[in-house]
Amino acid sequence: MRLVIARCSVDYAGRLNAHLPLATRLLIAKADGSVLVHSDGGSYKPLNWMSPPAKLTVAVPDEDAREAGVVETWTVQHAKTDDRLVVSIHEVLHESEHDLGVDPGLVKDGVEAHLQKLLAEHIATLGEGYTLVRREYMTAIGPVDILARDAGGRAVAVEIKRRGEIDGVEQLTRYLELLNRDPLLAPVAGVFAAQEIKPQARTLATDRGIRCVTLDYDALRGIDDVESRLF
Repeated sequence: MRLVIARCSVDYAGRLNAHLPLATRLLIAKADGSVLVHSDGGSYKPLNWMSPPAKLTVAVPDEDAREAGVVETWTVQHAKTDDRLVVSIHEVLHESEHDLGVDPGLVKDGVEAHLQKLLAEHIATLGEGYTLVRREYMTAIGPVDILARDAGGRAVAVEIKRRGEIDGVEQLTRYLELLNRDPLLAPVAGVFAAQEIKPQARTLATDRGIRCVTLDYDALRGIDDVESRLF
C-alpha cells in the first residue's frame, strides 16, 4: 500500500464527471489497483476513488501543467470501463509504502454469523432450486459468506450483513470480480442479503446487477418447526 500526502487537484471522467480543486489530501494506492482520495474531515469515506480492476500510471506532466505548478500526474484507468481518475500533484508532503500482507477478512459479529448459518441451512430462502456449495468460500481477498448455485446451476456469491450499506456492495463487487476470473465458476451472480438495506446501497447493487434480498431474522429462525421434531 502506498500512502501519499500531497497538495493536489483531482478530476474524474467517465459515467460521471467530478472535480476536486487544489487542496492537501491523502492519496492511497492499494495493491488491488484501487486508488482513494481522502480529506481530513467530513466522512470516513473517500472524496473520490477508483475501484479495481484498474491500472495506475505515474507520469511527468506536460508543459502547460508544469507551468501551472503540477510536478506529477497520476492517471488511474479502469480496466473494464472508460472511467478515469486523474490526480494532479503540486507538492508531495509525505510518502511511504507498506506491505500489509494477506488480510484474514472481517470477523462477523454474532448476528451476522448467525444469519449466515441460518441462511446456509435454509438456502432455498434465496429461491426455489438453490443449493449450498459452502460457507466462507475463500478468495484471495477474504471469504465470501456463502457460495451457492441457483436452479439453473449458476454459481451465486452471497454477502450477508445485518445492515446493508454501500461498503457491503463494494465488498461483494470485489469478490465477484475475482470469482468471475475462475473459469470453473464463471459466470458468478451476486446476492446482497441483509436485515435492512439502505436505499443508496440498493441502487448501487441494482446498477451492478446484484440482487438484493431482505432477511427476516425471526422468520429464518422459525423455519425450523420445533413441533414436528422428536427432540
